[in-house]
Formats: sequence, C-alpha cells, structure tokens
Amino acid sequence: MSLGIIKFLVRPSKLGFGVILIIGMLVGASLLAFFNFYVGYTNNLEFCLSCHEMRDNIYPEYKETIHYKNAAGVRAVCADCHVPHTPWIESTLRKVKAVNELYHKVLGTIDTKEKFEEHRLELAQHVWTLMKERNSVECRNCHSYESMDFDEQDEHAAKKMKQGLEDGKTCIDCHKGIAHNLPEGYKKDTPYPPTVSGANN
Repeated sequence: MSLGIIKFLVRPSKLGFGVILIIGMLVGASLLAFFNFYVGYTNNLEFCLSCHEMRDNIYPEYKETIHYKNAAGVRAVCADCHVPHTPWIESTLRKVKAVNELYHKVLGTIDTKEKFEEHRLELAQHVWTLMKERNSVECRNCHSYESMDFDEQDEHAAKKMKQGLEDGKTCIDCHKGIAHNLPEGYKKDTPYPPTVSGANN
C-alpha cells in the first residue's frame, strides 16, 4: 500500500471523508438489499422444499390441511408459521437458529422417514414451546380474536375459544397438529423436555 493511500485513510481531507462516507453508504445499502433478498428467498415454499427431509416428510401431510387448501383460497406457507413477521432482529435471529437445522441435516439426524418419525415428538415440542413463549404470534399474524365472529362458529368451537380467552391461553395450547400430523406418543399437555438431543424444526 502506498504512502499516499495510507495518509488518505489516516487523515482524509474533507473531500476524502466525503468519498469514504459515500462508499460506506453504498456498501451498507448493498448489504441491506442483499439481506432483504436473502430473507425473501429463504422464506418461500420452494426453498423449504429443497430439503428432502421437508419435501418427503412434512409437505405431503401439510397438503392435506386447511392451511394448504381452503374455501377462502388463502395459503399459509412454512415461513408464515416458522419465521417471525417482525423485521430485522427477530427474523435474523430465526435465520441464525436455522443453522442448527442445517447442522442436523449434514449429520443425517432426520435424513430418513424412520429417523424423522423417531425425532418428530421432540421437534414438535420444540416448535410448540417457541410458539407459546411468543404468545402464538405466528398464528395471530393471520388470525385475531378481535376479528372472529363467534356467531359464525359452531357452538362447541365458540365456547372453547371464549373459554381459552378467559383462561389466558394462546393458540398453540389448543391447536397442536393443525398443520402437521401429531407425533406418535404425543399426550395432551406433555411438558417440553428440559434438554433437546436431536434436531430442531
């Protein structure tokens, strides 16, 4: 590196400072644009299904649920339920946590149907716990108590929903298995185990 460049970087003139500032802003804007593209790309259904574990184990059962096909024609894809809709920090943290999923993919923890089923209860409990901690915000991105017309629900459903509200329950307390099959060995209100040895979904 020449002496002139070193002097410019150590003690830039006003013009030099302006150049550095503009370059910094361009680099920052480029990184921001890349991040937005990356988040959007990794949130689409095709990206999720690029892993055969998801395509072979989760996708077929998801296609049989109301979240995939319904009278309103509204489809919830993986990211709608598994990635926070809030920008930046929470979305970024969720993407960082997804590194654990890639780690277990490389290890082959759930790379066969049999292995996946062996870990399904643990995976589900992990997701349910996260959703409960977040007051089922993933569900409430689309569903809200304020928008519900209890008169349009059947009597049993309306009664249970109102009771859940009074008891301070969150969506996942009552709606486990709404988009995926319930794991073998699942028992209602089974507590989440203190340690997780397998992959997290």
